[in-house]
Amino acid sequence: MLDVLGNLERTHSCGELREQNVGERVVLMGWVAKKRDFGVFTFIDLRDREGITQVVVSSETAAEAHAKAKSIRGEFVIAVKGAVVSRAEGTHNSKLATGDIEVKVEELLILNDAAVPPFQLEVAGSENLAAEDTRLKYRYLDLRRPQLQHNIRMRAKAVKAIREYFDGRGFIEIETPILLKSTPEGARDFIVPSRIHTGKFFALPQSPQILKQITMIAGFDKYYQIARCFRDEDLRADRQPEFTQLDMEMSFVNREQVYREMEGMFNHVLKLIDVDLPAEWPRMTYAEAMRRYGSDKPDLRFGMELNDLSAVLKGTDFAPFADNFEKGGEIKCIVAKGKADYSRKQLDELQEFVKRYGAGAMAWIKIGDELTSSLLKVLGEAKITELAAVAGAEKGDAVLIVAGKKSVVAASLGALRNEIARRENLIDRSKYECLIVTEFPMFEHDDETDTYIAAHHPFTSPMDEDLEMFKTAVNDSSQHHLLGNVRAKAYDAVINGYECAGGSIRIHQKDVQALNFKALGMSPESARSQFGFFLDALEYGTPPHGGFAAGIERTCMILVGTENIRDVMAFPKTASAQDLMMDSPGVVDPSQLDELGISVNEED
Repeated sequence: MLDVLGNLERTHSCGELREQNVGERVVLMGWVAKKRDFGVFTFIDLRDREGITQVVVSSETAAEAHAKAKSIRGEFVIAVKGAVVSRAEGTHNSKLATGDIEVKVEELLILNDAAVPPFQLEVAGSENLAAEDTRLKYRYLDLRRPQLQHNIRMRAKAVKAIREYFDGRGFIEIETPILLKSTPEGARDFIVPSRIHTGKFFALPQSPQILKQITMIAGFDKYYQIARCFRDEDLRADRQPEFTQLDMEMSFVNREQVYREMEGMFNHVLKLIDVDLPAEWPRMTYAEAMRRYGSDKPDLRFGMELNDLSAVLKGTDFAPFADNFEKGGEIKCIVAKGKADYSRKQLDELQEFVKRYGAGAMAWIKIGDELTSSLLKVLGEAKITELAAVAGAEKGDAVLIVAGKKSVVAASLGALRNEIARRENLIDRSKYECLIVTEFPMFEHDDETDTYIAAHHPFTSPMDEDLEMFKTAVNDSSQHHLLGNVRAKAYDAVINGYECAGGSIRIHQKDVQALNFKALGMSPESARSQFGFFLDALEYGTPPHGGFAAGIERTCMILVGTENIRDVMAFPKTASAQDLMMDSPGVVDPSQLDELGISVNEED
């Protein structure tokens, strides 16, 4: 028989009581985290979101409460009424904030029972957790774990800090619609059918990009929003189909002014974990980041920069290298300090790793008591010695070499650099290294279609110095290849190897916007069909403007020190975009589909 709460009111949380509360009569409510029976005495660890308090029930002083305590088990919901007392000498628990006291129970109410949980909530170490799919199916139980409770509360604090920062800087929070027009922004849209307008569809926003630019045309000057966004794309550890981002935009600004707001906001938020970042972050161009680290979001907590071996190897008779240079490729390496003891098995594993990023193979040099290399027979000892010297390798080091297209070499060695740092524990987890990467390419070449696509989005402004080259490349078909050289006023904020924010100065002149659509292969009719409302808005005095968007989840991943985005979301999806708790996506009643004018083609 369950008890009724009635008018009983909680006086304290389960993480609140201390020595100064000794002697007070209190009422606590929460979940049974643990129960220990010792005959006359029953000890209960009572848990709520604030922590745990030990309560003790004695058959000698509270017989009815003790009888009830005998019947409860983990995750029962109870209320206790009693007096705060000091723990006996030698029984203090330094692991609990409330570990100096306990509550001597006079009355106990069982407010609800609980089935036996499908997994243990409190375990030591993440390696002992239940399988993630099981925890996602029973997410309401998983969220009771103190670590996830901490993560979600930290997320709330981060959002509050973001609002504090922008409110204090004169920004206006403006909410934009969720039901929008489908426009291409680099990923697939989630489509929403309209019942009233049969055969027509809304799209969920990939970002509020166009709308925030329109707020600048509308004269609001400084906008921000905590925006829910949706992208129907493949998932990975730091990506979800629905996510939250800080969105901001400013009028009459240059890049440095936007950088200052990015720096200021992140610096303010990271104070939540007592991290002080520099007032002005280091700057690095995209070209330099790719040259030195093979990544546009380099982790600066360790070295291992890429070294170019192309000059030393040009002219070699070794056919794979000669063919690589003939195709415009390059050869680079990284030096794994102290790893001349890599076994052949370990080197083979690393070779398989770089193949995931398009590399054909990975050559190596080991400088142990004697010089060994996979290239020794084809290049000779003198050339191998020269390569090791150019790479800056010393005795005890291993040199890992990749040849190929510039993009493949960068991707392969950039990823390998991170993988070795992770395997060899080269990352100082107490450090927070920040960076603003600037001057991203405006376009990326699609080898399959031999066309150029927007590297960021189609509203990004070219660098002033590259504007004439941009115009020439668009208007002269023989010079179209120059689009690959056009730099954009685009930038990213990077912390510890995570792209935490990205943005740009936008195109504010309608003729330049028209050129950009043309560069992307859009006819004037196609541009008007998709973006006519925005093109119309550009006709009415658009100020120069720019901004950025910052991922709330990625920022929170840094705040709580996790590499799994699902750890900072209350109700995330799996890697296959499923909600195991709600069993969604699910089927829809045929009558609803009929009402929408939609039929489903069943796959064989």
